[in-house]
Amino acid sequence: MLDSPYVRRVAIALIMAKTPFIHRPISLFRHIDQFSKVNPLLKAPTLVTDDGVALMDSSVILDYLAGVDPRIAALAPSTAREPQRLAALRATALALTVMEKAVQRHYERMLRPAEKEHGPWVDRVMGQLTAGLSALDVELPGSGWIASELGLADITTACAFGFTHSLLADIVNTGGYPNLASFSARAEALSAFRAAPAVDGATVSTIGD
Repeated sequence: MLDSPYVRRVAIALIMAKTPFIHRPISLFRHIDQFSKVNPLLKAPTLVTDDGVALMDSSVILDYLAGVDPRIAALAPSTAREPQRLAALRATALALTVMEKAVQRHYERMLRPAEKEHGPWVDRVMGQLTAGLSALDVELPGSGWIASELGLADITTACAFGFTHSLLADIVNTGGYPNLASFSARAEALSAFRAAPAVDGATVSTIGD
């Protein structure tokens, strides 16, 4: 489901690289039996390869795809561009942490009764989330992209902020990170992002060159 930042991250990378794929938006909650037939671990995204192997975890999926399609591999700076590669790795790590903590906080309040929430744990998650947002806000370029050209680090960053802003804006002051917000807005305006909207049940649409 594209409302998952992890699913959306992979989908946008595939769209940008023009790698052909079939998207099946199956809910982990509403379509458990259907999803279990694809992956009984109920983890999204799940990629079923042409050989019938089910891979899970967005980073594992993207690593596999980079090995079979050089267009996916090109979304990350090569070792020949070490400063850009290091910046991209740093931003990706920060953005994945923001994703993880935003998803944890969202599930905590959506699935657990308020009286059973553990305050110290919630405070810890929120502290990690806001620390990640603050670091991205400071470290992202004020214009352009992280490694000069739009790549996986930029996709991951925009997906992380988009999820946080969409679902947690009532408890996270996303307006307090203007550079990150502007960066994400530039990405969201691109056709690849618009083709994979962060909407429950949406299916990736075909875009032109």
